[in-house]
Amino acid sequence: MTVVDYAADYKSVWEVDNKFYKSVEESCKTLYIESLKDLPPDVRTALERAHSKEELASGKEILATLIKTVSTADNQKLLICQDTGIPVYFVKVGNQVRFDGVRLEKAIRRGTERATLEHPLRSSIVNTLTRKNHGTSTGNQVPIIHYEFIEGDKIEILIVPKGSGSENMSYLKMLTPAAGIEGIKKYILECVFESGANPCPPTIVGIGLGGTADKCAALAKKAAAREVGSPNPDPDVRKLEEELYILINKLGLGAQGLGGSTTALAVHIEVADTHMTCNPVAVNMMCWPARRMRATFKQQEEPEISY
Repeated sequence: MTVVDYAADYKSVWEVDNKFYKSVEESCKTLYIESLKDLPPDVRTALERAHSKEELASGKEILATLIKTVSTADNQKLLICQDTGIPVYFVKVGNQVRFDGVRLEKAIRRGTERATLEHPLRSSIVNTLTRKNHGTSTGNQVPIIHYEFIEGDKIEILIVPKGSGSENMSYLKMLTPAAGIEGIKKYILECVFESGANPCPPTIVGIGLGGTADKCAALAKKAAAREVGSPNPDPDVRKLEEELYILINKLGLGAQGLGGSTTALAVHIEVADTHMTCNPVAVNMMCWPARRMRATFKQQEEPEISY
């Protein structure tokens, strides 16, 4: 990706742009395929840690099976899970970058389609009313794309293929301010407990607090996509993350909901301010194969692929 000089020759600008959007397309194809096969190191470490401390024999056996699944996917270049999920992208754009948002989204969509058709991958995206499968992992307003604008001269594209088991266990409630922090904790614990085995635990529990209903839900998804155990920089929020991590794992749901000491690999919280009469809380969980991969585009450089 280049930072374009506004005084540059028109033709040369578009030559650079065309190269960038083609690079985005190719990278998104790679991101979607590889994210489904290659589990990030932090998730692998968290699974190993959960296995090493698990005392329940059945729970330890299940965790060992999950770890073996990852190893098999590595050795045979297979997908970790048959659910290719709904493709969700988080795009960070530096303030020094000039780009065409329409072309960027088209490139992301084409890369997603090509990954599905050329790998090939199972397409899970259907029309909400007719249930017709489009066969391309894309559709009306899919992929889901979230934008964040930052300082700098780069664009970062993170894909999080979100499986339906965990996505179906999503929650939002507009608590009253009087419920306070204790009410927030109670609601989150109820959500995790009611989810049971459905989100394929051990999960990463993403929590959104504050904002409006839509902002709160987006914050929960952003929290779920964070690296395992990466703490919120706000000390009060970090303290709440730590407390909820302990409380959730005391529920005893364990791996695959069949009992054990690790129900959550991590608890992450993202927070926004809200109206004085509101207290929104959202929960969005990531299943145990917490898949993600990113590409970073910088000036006059090939994209860098990372977790």
